[in-house]
Amino acid sequence: MLRIINSLSLIGLVAALAACMTTREAKVDSDYSYRGNFRHYRTYDFVTGSGLTADTSRLGTSVREAIQQRLSAQGYRLARRRPDMLVNFRVYQGDMNFHGFAQEDLTQWIKRNIEETDDTPKEERQGYQPVRLLLAEGTLLVTLIDVKTNRAVWNGYASGVSVPEGPMGEIVLRRSVRSILDRYRVFTEEFANGSLPRTESSGESDR
Repeated sequence: MLRIINSLSLIGLVAALAACMTTREAKVDSDYSYRGNFRHYRTYDFVTGSGLTADTSRLGTSVREAIQQRLSAQGYRLARRRPDMLVNFRVYQGDMNFHGFAQEDLTQWIKRNIEETDDTPKEERQGYQPVRLLLAEGTLLVTLIDVKTNRAVWNGYASGVSVPEGPMGEIVLRRSVRSILDRYRVFTEEFANGSLPRTESSGESDR
């Protein structure tokens, strides 16, 4: 019995080290739209389609659950009908060129309350400073889309993410999701004020 316990402990240790080594070199970053209405988002749903977003395997489910847990912890509700945001995610294999932006921290920008709209004069609009990036060895990209404007308002990504087969792949993806959403520390006003989000009516039930 002692040998079995020692063997299981060794397997667990090797798995933990493998996960650490798989995610250690990951580069995590994000960018956002100056037209994002971040103060007013309350609910979300996932984009349905092809690829990992439609994947019913453990990998796709693991990513959705990790995103759901983090957004729930920040006060957001998963809504079947009329969500404020749509969440899309995708894993890219190999190297990829990515166009990001050099910006201040999102929470600091929100505090300055300088959200742009179609009516914002051109001379008052903030300019984007594009940055060309080479994301290497696999990238997990998470995108938040404003449903009203149908615009992507936030991108978070982790590069250097190698997803092995089996349970270890689930661990790597969950850790990558957590690292990405650490860049989106935006809480709903209800949550920040200490009140629970309201429950939708029966016509708009959550999943």
